[in-house]
Order: sequence, then structure tokens, then C-alpha cells
Amino acid sequence: MSSAALAGYEALVTHAELELELAGRGEVDGLAALDGRWEELIEGLPARPPAAAGPILERARLLHERTRIELIRLRDSLLTDAGLASQARRTAAGYGGELASAPRVDRVA
Repeated sequence: MSSAALAGYEALVTHAELELELAGRGEVDGLAALDGRWEELIEGLPARPPAAAGPILERARLLHERTRIELIRLRDSLLTDAGLASQARRTAAGYGGELASAPRVDRVA
């Protein structure tokens, strides 16, 4: 099969590599900017891929799995950071004590 016929499948791998790179660097905005691109790439491909595309599609699948793992790690890291920030805020509030309320003046008396 010609390399031109497999170019669309190679484009999927290139896209999957970019997603993995962005996920690995924690660039969520960059990933969001790619929204819909995967669907655009697969639109032009035949419903039944040629046998020669099998290894390419397997590589794309493995890259997607690695990206999924990176996103799970990123999510866990963000949740940990948020939990630590919340704990630090509670600790600081505990050391600061309660703010004394302002004295009230009875203006009616």
C-alpha cells in the first residue's frame, strides 16, 4: 500500500503524539484547543481500514492510552494541590484565631 494511502492514519499518530506531549506538560488549554480535531481526522478515513494501517492504528491506540494515564496523573496532582491549599488555609485560620467583632453602639439609647 502506498504511503499516500496511509497518510491519514499517520496523521492520527501525529495528533495522538501531540496530545500526549501536551498532557505530559499539563497544558490543558492546549488540549482543549485540539477539541474536535480527532473527529476531523477520522472523517476522511474509510470505515474499514486497510491491513497495512493496523500497526499505525495500534500505535495511535497505545498513545491514547498513555495520554489517558497522563491525564489521570494530572487530575490527581491537581486534586492533591487543591487539598493541600485547603488544608493550609484551614491551618492558617486556626492560628489566626477568630476576628474580634466590632463593638456595637446602641444609637437608640
